[in-house]
Amino acid sequence: MKFSRGEERAYLPGTHAFIVSSLFLALIGCTNIVSPDKNLPEPIPSISRDPSELVKGLAQRLEQFRSLRALASVSYSGRDGKGSFQEAVVVRRPDRLRLETLSPLGAILIVTVNGQEIIGFHPREALFLRGKSSKENLLRYTQVPLELHELTLLLIGLPPVEIHGRWEGEGNSIYRDIGGGRKDAVAFDPALVVPIKWERSRDGGEIELRAIFSDYSSTPAGSFPLKISVEAPAQQRWVEIRYQEPELNATFPSDLFVQEKPGNVKELPIESLGG
Repeated sequence: MKFSRGEERAYLPGTHAFIVSSLFLALIGCTNIVSPDKNLPEPIPSISRDPSELVKGLAQRLEQFRSLRALASVSYSGRDGKGSFQEAVVVRRPDRLRLETLSPLGAILIVTVNGQEIIGFHPREALFLRGKSSKENLLRYTQVPLELHELTLLLIGLPPVEIHGRWEGEGNSIYRDIGGGRKDAVAFDPALVVPIKWERSRDGGEIELRAIFSDYSSTPAGSFPLKISVEAPAQQRWVEIRYQEPELNATFPSDLFVQEKPGNVKELPIESLGG
């Protein structure tokens, strides 16, 4: 496979140079390509931002970043072991996701997600898994306990939060109750006014999920985090995503996020994955 800008498909450059696993691509005129900028200022802890300024900055970022296509180096660890691989990621907010898993011999997994269904095609096993688009089914493939609209935010480098509602501030962080005793909190780099940490806690303060955003680079769309680390402390699960030259705010057709069942392939319900 190779990456063709003239085609609206999820192609990746240099297939033989990449091995992609199953955790997790535009019209040229509307694509922003990241160029690492080593001149971004270092954080200045002495600066203290007003909470309203932080909320405004987060709202602006939600408008700035709409889609993403990238290769990512992924490292993970958990109770079942640890490892690393590369992944192809396509995101179109709020509810479109495509994940391609490749090996030197070709695709070994293609996952497409939209608001209606999740499909996982396993070419080597000749299996086609289909299920309703839900948090539970999404968890079966991503191991990240988030709703689809939240996961697309996270993968595009944004805290998976609702901007509307009552936010309170403390230092360079803002937080809000999200119901059931649960809370979302976002910490910011005070110099860049970009999010550097998001936490979702349960009633009693136990951290359910945490994300760290770092290695910010300058792009035409704004400063973008090339590294995202996600941790589920209770499950002892950790994932680190390092993006390589992501394209931002490209236009992707809706049919990129659906799959037709090939012939001579067995179809199973996605629940057969267990979990």
